[in-house]
Amino acid sequence: MTSIADVTQLESMLSGPTDAVIESLGRLDGDMVVAGVGGKMGPTLARMVRRAWDASGHRGRVYGVSRFSDRGLPERLRAHGVEPIEADLLDPGQVALLPNAANVVAMTGQKFGTSRGQAAETWAVNVVSAALLGHRYRSSKIVAFSTGNVYPLVPVDLKGSRETDRTGPIGEYAMTALGRERIYESISTKYQTKIAIIRLNYASEPRYGVLVDLARKVMNGEVIDLTMGHVNTIWQGDANALALRAFDHVASPPEVFNLTGPDVLSVREIAERLGRHLGKAPLFRGNEAPDALLNNPGKAFAVLGRPRVTWEEMTAWVAEWLARGGPLLDKPTKFDVRDGRF
Repeated sequence: MTSIADVTQLESMLSGPTDAVIESLGRLDGDMVVAGVGGKMGPTLARMVRRAWDASGHRGRVYGVSRFSDRGLPERLRAHGVEPIEADLLDPGQVALLPNAANVVAMTGQKFGTSRGQAAETWAVNVVSAALLGHRYRSSKIVAFSTGNVYPLVPVDLKGSRETDRTGPIGEYAMTALGRERIYESISTKYQTKIAIIRLNYASEPRYGVLVDLARKVMNGEVIDLTMGHVNTIWQGDANALALRAFDHVASPPEVFNLTGPDVLSVREIAERLGRHLGKAPLFRGNEAPDALLNNPGKAFAVLGRPRVTWEEMTAWVAEWLARGGPLLDKPTKFDVRDGRF
């Protein structure tokens, strides 16, 4: 297995388009707006669009919209052919001034702080910004990111919620995520806007994700609570690629895809594998609950394609990255929260 030398190589891997992505995006007309490009996935997804269009000969422009709390990100995006636009997506005037684009990836969202006095802001970021963005681009194709948190906890032996299952958000963050989906559904119905909604469960790479959260606990000798004993995760590069392929399947009403890896993973087994890589035995407490937050990605795999990277490969990369002190984003997933209080 090839090691990941540094951030430059990592981000090149995460932004590398598959042949299928090149073909899918090559069929699009016009420009692309990636709204919320400043998040964990946004920079490499925007680069993947640019690389796919360069490979297909498409001359569209790729815009990355964010408030840019990372002040160095605009220049890094420019270096890779993505045009940064600083804007507050909660400001109707600023949203109205965004460039026209036939294609939009909506990635805006807020998860943490909802239970610590920031519930109102979470509703605004997740719901109001969707309304503003959706109305601004009601004549465009939209791929909108959501989350598997819109589902309730399900028995582990069912292998995860399906798109046809009932939603059952736990906590205000999950409620706002479902609210965001309902806003896009409303816009799609009213204006016949073609939309795909991506319910993502835990993208991973060596700087953040479920595997990083567990690896840090193993390295630091922290006890791992096994109550949320099972998870899904997917390599971020695969999540980028499959989400972009959804442009082939936007529809009115919106098409919904669960996006995650193929396996229902045992937290205990992940931690033990990480421990073998790191030379440290993990510490556990509690027992695995019979239910967990899990997605079944069968529909996405049948329509969009399958991930290329296995969870075993991800685990090895994460362990090696942490062992040599690679940089981290310090953005925990809090995957083990069961009451929706983020």
